[in-house]
Amino acid sequence: MIENLQENLIPNVNWENMWEATLETAYMSALAVAATFILGIFLGLILYLTDKGNLWQNKVVHAGAAAFVNIFRSIPFIILIILLVPFTTFIVGTMLGPSAALPALVIGAAPFYARMVEIGLREVDKGVIEAAQSMGANQWHIIFKVLLPESMPALISGITVTSIALVSYTAMAGVIGAGGLGDLAFREGYQRSNPDVTFVATIAILIIVFILQWIGDWITHRLDKR
Repeated sequence: MIENLQENLIPNVNWENMWEATLETAYMSALAVAATFILGIFLGLILYLTDKGNLWQNKVVHAGAAAFVNIFRSIPFIILIILLVPFTTFIVGTMLGPSAALPALVIGAAPFYARMVEIGLREVDKGVIEAAQSMGANQWHIIFKVLLPESMPALISGITVTSIALVSYTAMAGVIGAGGLGDLAFREGYQRSNPDVTFVATIAILIIVFILQWIGDWITHRLDKR
């Protein structure tokens, strides 16, 4: 019965290709999320710490970091991929395949996440920071034992939102040959007029998004001590 339903409703779906595309999307998403988390926290810390009244107050550095973040988070992702073709080819050696999508994914998502990190850090109670300073904590202790731990629920919530955006970015990257579910939906679904392939690829993307959201919510609730 299941085989009959498949033949009638989704006759053009090759499940082996669908599984391979799903793994490619998961690969791109996982590595991009990990790199974005690290780079985004670094940029977010620079934005926060160099702002007026904070530990590393520096107008020039803050303005430079803010300009970088604002520029790259404002460029539409599909255009960013094209702009980064020479850079991607230099780093990876090709502009095709899942690995070739990673530079654009990280550069496109990290500035967006950096702003969320900055917002999370601003929510840390100034009184906690002042208390740490009064007990003799140096700047690195304040950063790694006060700021980051206190803001971690917000940071995890932010990376959850960013990871979902990254999944949609992988779909766009697939249109220009990065592989994954986006590539399968466009090449096998749209170009060959197989709407069932596009539909199943969309369901697979939604499942990945739901899993990421559930994991992010679970970790956030575990870390939130309020």
